[in-house]
Amino acid sequence: MSNSVLTPSRRSQYVAAFLVITYALITMIPLAWIFLTGFKSPADAISYPPKVIFEPTLEGYVNLFTTRTRQTEDFLAANPPENWADEIVRQYDMVIVGPSKFGERFLNSVIIGFGSTFLSVFLGTLAAYAFSRFRVPLKDDLLFFILSTRMMPPVAVAIPIFLMFRNLGLSDTHLGMILLYTGVNISLAVWLLKGFIDEIPREYEEAALIDGYTRFQSFYKVILPQAASGIAATAIFCLIFSWNEYAFAVLLTSATAQTAPPFIPTIIGIGGLDWPAVAAGATLFLIPVMIFTILMRKHLLSGITFGAVRK
Repeated sequence: MSNSVLTPSRRSQYVAAFLVITYALITMIPLAWIFLTGFKSPADAISYPPKVIFEPTLEGYVNLFTTRTRQTEDFLAANPPENWADEIVRQYDMVIVGPSKFGERFLNSVIIGFGSTFLSVFLGTLAAYAFSRFRVPLKDDLLFFILSTRMMPPVAVAIPIFLMFRNLGLSDTHLGMILLYTGVNISLAVWLLKGFIDEIPREYEEAALIDGYTRFQSFYKVILPQAASGIAATAIFCLIFSWNEYAFAVLLTSATAQTAPPFIPTIIGIGGLDWPAVAAGATLFLIPVMIFTILMRKHLLSGITFGAVRK
C-alpha cells in the first residue's frame, strides 16, 4: 500500500525524531549544569577546566537558606555543631545564626506571579469575550492600542512607572507589582483569548439563550468550558513572564515585595558570589513553573493547535 502524500515516510519520521531529541538534549544542557552546580563546593564551581565528576555536597543549599557569621576557634571549640548543616559551615570557621531571606523572596514570587496571572486571565477573558461577541465601537483601534502596550521595552516606561508608584504608595508592595504585571500581561491575554473565543461557534450560545440561560450563564457554562484549553495556554505564558521578570522587580522592589530574580544574583559567599547557592536558588526557582506547565501540558498542546483544523 502506498503512503499518502500527507503521510511522512518512515525515514522522515526517524530524521524528525532524531532532530527533536537532539534539540531537546542541547537545550537541557544548561539546566542540567545549573542543577549539578548546586551540589558543588565553591571551589569546584569555579574550577577550570569545569568539573563534570565531583564530590557532591549540600553546601550550596545550606548557604542559600541560612545566614552565617565567622567565629573564633575558642567559640567553635566550646560550641560543637548542632546538626549536619552546622557541620558544613564549620569548615570555614562559621556558624549559622538564622535563616536567609530566600524563603521570603520565593514566597513573594509565588504571590505576585500567580496573583497577576489570575488577574490577567480573568480580565483578559472578559475583555476577549466582549471584543469577540459584541459590537464594540472602534474595536480594531482598541485592539491595536491594547497590543501596542507590549511594544515598548520596560526601560522606556521604567521612570514614569517609578514616579507614579512612589506618588501612589505602591513601591515595594505586592499589590503594586501584581497590578503592574497584570497591566503588561493583559494585552497578551486579550489577543490570545479572543482568538480562542472566535473559534467557538455562536450557535452554542444562541441555543443556551433559547433554553432560558442568561448571557452570563451562557458565558460561564458554555464559553468557558470550550475555551479551557486557551485559558490554560494563556495562563502559562502570563505566568512565565511574571515569574521571570527582572527589570521592574529591581527598580520597584527592595525589601517587602522583592521577588527571587533580583535576590538570587546578590547571594554573597566567603570569596564573592556564591555560585553553588545561586545555582541552588535557580534550580528551586524553576520548579513551580515547571510543575504548573507539566500539569497544564495537555491543555497547552490542545490550546496551541486550537482552530488549526477546521471541519
